[in-house]
Amino acid sequence: MAFEGLASRLQGVFGKLKGKGKVSDEDVAEAMREVRLALLEADVNFKVVKQFISSVKEKAVGQDVMKSFTPGMVIIDIVNKELTELMGGTQSKLARANRPPTVIMMAGLQGAGKTTTSGKLAKLLQKGNHKPLLVACDIYRPAAIKQLQVLGSQIGAPVFSMGDQASPVDIARAALEEAKANNNDYVIIDTAGRLHIDEALMEELRQVHAVAKPDEVLLVIDAMTGQDAVNVAESFHSQLELSGVVLTKLDGDTRGGAALSVKAVTGCPIKFAAMGEKIDSLEPFHPDRMASRILGMGDMLSLIEKAQTNIDAEKAAEMERKMRNAEFTFEDFLEQMAQVRKMGPLDQLLEMVPGMNKMKGLKDMKVDERQINRVEAIVKSMTTEEKNKPDLLNHSRRKRIAAGSGQTVADVNRLIKQFDDMRKMMKQFSTMMDGQKGKKGAKGMKGMKGMLGGNNRFPFG
Repeated sequence: MAFEGLASRLQGVFGKLKGKGKVSDEDVAEAMREVRLALLEADVNFKVVKQFISSVKEKAVGQDVMKSFTPGMVIIDIVNKELTELMGGTQSKLARANRPPTVIMMAGLQGAGKTTTSGKLAKLLQKGNHKPLLVACDIYRPAAIKQLQVLGSQIGAPVFSMGDQASPVDIARAALEEAKANNNDYVIIDTAGRLHIDEALMEELRQVHAVAKPDEVLLVIDAMTGQDAVNVAESFHSQLELSGVVLTKLDGDTRGGAALSVKAVTGCPIKFAAMGEKIDSLEPFHPDRMASRILGMGDMLSLIEKAQTNIDAEKAAEMERKMRNAEFTFEDFLEQMAQVRKMGPLDQLLEMVPGMNKMKGLKDMKVDERQINRVEAIVKSMTTEEKNKPDLLNHSRRKRIAAGSGQTVADVNRLIKQFDDMRKMMKQFSTMMDGQKGKKGAKGMKGMKGMLGGNNRFPFG
């Protein structure tokens, strides 16, 4: 996960403040020293860190905070709001022209993921019932045009190309006519990049800009490059007047410096973030939600949006009823897993659940997708009757299932036990509505952890 190191450090700092009935100026000063160090280690721009700490201190040492019943929580709230402001404050939405098509020009260095991001953006627009046209203006990189055509065919979006002999300016001009003729309401121009910024690159981009008159100029930058990404953004912005930034590889092991610095340094908002390699992994960037995730508060709004998009409401209601009544079967498990996996990688979904990072047994858990495939193989080797009535699974049946799924009998036994533990946990969760919280969930959590692939270990626990 992006920000993992920063999130861990900040949550540790504020965990100490939460437990204090009173917070002194010294406590605030110590916490701010830790926060400053954490931000610098995350490769956040030095000037940005200095301004951020100054702003938080100014608000945190006020009398209203010190006299509060929960001063630690008030300070965390201040940091949350300041982090949100640092990343842009509110979501910056994609422009829309008064007269279609809306033209989006994609820029960036070679290797940042510009062509792939163009395809992902087209897919995202299709979800909103738009008709995007992809335009292949990168005539220099080998196979760049072919790559865009393959992406277009994957999502069913048209790709306009004139080959690698026509000039990008002529291609852009002809593409606009093509879009108008075919009622495409968005035009996404994939431009050429270089390994470094040079005058020839910028002059060509300026010429394409003059012809296309884009409503958006989006700079695609690799979040893994940290502070260097911000320097690239500054250079492009000074010559092209960017309207926004797209961060790629934000799901990887990035320190987060680019995301926390780019808006403050360039004034350009982050409009989208790529949270994976799949074609549908581009997401609108919400500063408030990202700040909450960094501080361990989860991101339930994004989780709910993913669920609304990917999960059948009627099936979800029936599943909830079965969970409450401990009627959840292996058949239900397969169906639920199929729907949940449409929402994205499971470890990313867990990160969005408030407090999940602090839950015993699930903190720092890495979900092994291959392990889940093995679990599914075992379940799919059961008969329909066995899936719906797990009590039928005697030794001979388990032996047959193990052979059919390519696993051992011990693996099958372990899965069945963990499934039973999980069913009990679901039943216990339903009783929480009646105030019966107790401390009985640990065994069920262990079962969930095993089934998801906790600790990257196989067999299942």
